[in-house]
Amino acid sequence: MRFRSTPNAITGSIAPLMTPFTADGAVDHESLTNLVNWQLASGSHGVSIGGSTGEPGAMTVAERAETIRTVAKAVDDKVPFMPGTGSAKLDETLELTAEARDAGIDAALIITPYYARPTQEALYRWYATVAKEFPDLPIVAYNVPSRTSVDLAPETVARLFRDFDNFVGIKETTKDFEHFSRVLHLCGKELLVWSGIELLCLPLLSLGGAGFVSATANIAPVASAEMYRAWTEGDFDRAREIHYGLHPLVDLLFVETNPAPGKWVLEQRGLIRSGFVRPPLITPTEPGIARITELMRQGEQYLSPVDGFAVEGK
Repeated sequence: MRFRSTPNAITGSIAPLMTPFTADGAVDHESLTNLVNWQLASGSHGVSIGGSTGEPGAMTVAERAETIRTVAKAVDDKVPFMPGTGSAKLDETLELTAEARDAGIDAALIITPYYARPTQEALYRWYATVAKEFPDLPIVAYNVPSRTSVDLAPETVARLFRDFDNFVGIKETTKDFEHFSRVLHLCGKELLVWSGIELLCLPLLSLGGAGFVSATANIAPVASAEMYRAWTEGDFDRAREIHYGLHPLVDLLFVETNPAPGKWVLEQRGLIRSGFVRPPLITPTEPGIARITELMRQGEQYLSPVDGFAVEGK
């Protein structure tokens, strides 16, 4: 809970962890703890779990709560912990957010409710309900229209930011870069904005963004953290060098549906026991693995070292 009272400290490269499963499909908490320890050793500025990369839609609320407790214990207040606690159902969102609050998280990342396609007024009331229920917990909206079919408008973000002191930020996972700019223009630099689009992580910093919650940090945490550090220290050439150097690894993550390619990489590198993904996803196909392997070769220098972090059983 070290960072809960100072949410503006949740900056930089926040790693959105993949949820390891055993080959039989059960949550592998030992591999998950190993991933957290590797992220901390690799210099990630914060940790998340339960976003799209973590397969929350294929997990029960109880499973999600247990993964949050596992990560909270491993993080041990060394860096900020901002897990996804949202669902398409309000009761589940409130239940999981309460579990996460009690586990000692620093902020709750709440996805826009998917499938139903609520109006902007409905979205306002949704986030207002969560903010009122947890007045002492920083609330962060998670806007990912490609997965939810609803876009949290900049005006709605500004209204929430104005009305609730604990509504502190938004993770923007949209390729509409104007959206980032309009949100920051309406809310000012006090609103924390993180990019969830890998190739917009660096550009967002030029607009005043707080950092990024990028799937790339699952396989290249050192480079992701260094890109943020280089930018903030004024070494813009180095930041751009890393941005372009990461292109093959970004492409790798989306050869097939994320997180299947990344989990395959983590398994091959010994960080998790199995690259299993739960249905409706599947592990990478043979042509997919060939492409992933080639992109790994292209981006090899940016893959972070894994020495000392081979999980037992690999």
